[in-house]
Amino acid sequence: MITGLDHVALVASDLDAAVEGYRKLLGREPNWIGRADGIRQAWFQLPNMALDIIAPEGQGAFADGIRAHIAAHGEGLWAIAFAVDDMDAAQKLVTRRGVKASTPSTIRTTNDAGAHRYWTTSSLDVADTAGIRLLLVAPPRNGAAWPISPAIADDGSAVSELDHVVIHTANCERALAIYGAKLGLDLRLDRANPDWGARQLFFKCGGTVVEFGASLKTPPSDAPDRSGGLAWRATDNVAAQARIAAAGFDCSEVRKGRKPGTSIFTVRSGVITAPTVVMQQGVTP
Repeated sequence: MITGLDHVALVASDLDAAVEGYRKLLGREPNWIGRADGIRQAWFQLPNMALDIIAPEGQGAFADGIRAHIAAHGEGLWAIAFAVDDMDAAQKLVTRRGVKASTPSTIRTTNDAGAHRYWTTSSLDVADTAGIRLLLVAPPRNGAAWPISPAIADDGSAVSELDHVVIHTANCERALAIYGAKLGLDLRLDRANPDWGARQLFFKCGGTVVEFGASLKTPPSDAPDRSGGLAWRATDNVAAQARIAAAGFDCSEVRKGRKPGTSIFTVRSGVITAPTVVMQQGVTP
């Protein structure tokens, strides 16, 4: 049913400022900026997913919904969108599994040159997804993949892909039921580490991972899940950290990651999902 992570959608009050922040963080240009139903949207396409930034600009139901979300929750994560190969079949299947899903509909955005892009989506009911807005997204209707956002930095220091999405959960068994049993994501690891005081679940989703973290210090509850940030990937973390720090971001030093063979550094501010991290795989100990 779900073939991968299509995109992560963020909401911002000022699109231009948010785009500039992510342009500097990723070392890439957005490959699309368009308008629809009172909103402006910017799209950064990476090989294994895309980053979608949305801001209200005028009047419309979509813009009103974004303003209400920002007023209630602030800027940051708005939705996690999963790619499906057959929208109608996927929408029917999740509904049969107890997750209410809207009738698929198509959104069209138009750029300043008058070109159009189309997205066909179905929205899952947040009451059935523990508070995280989830979307199902059909393949581009012309059958062509979105072009990769061009790098403005050298290949080593530019962000190459998304490594994983982090979600904080108050109930790991609930997350297993929603994301594993109902959505069919591939659970690769379930571990508890008393030294960290946490239990973690890792679901493989195409070329990336959805990670859940829960505290071992508090009992499970029905509290809603919440965003824990984004972990990006670079091929040369030392070069990426130097580039991002030179752009004015507050960055930690590069350090050894918890996962063997990885390095990591934290970006503490400068983008609307901060703090966030950048990782490198295959680091020689």
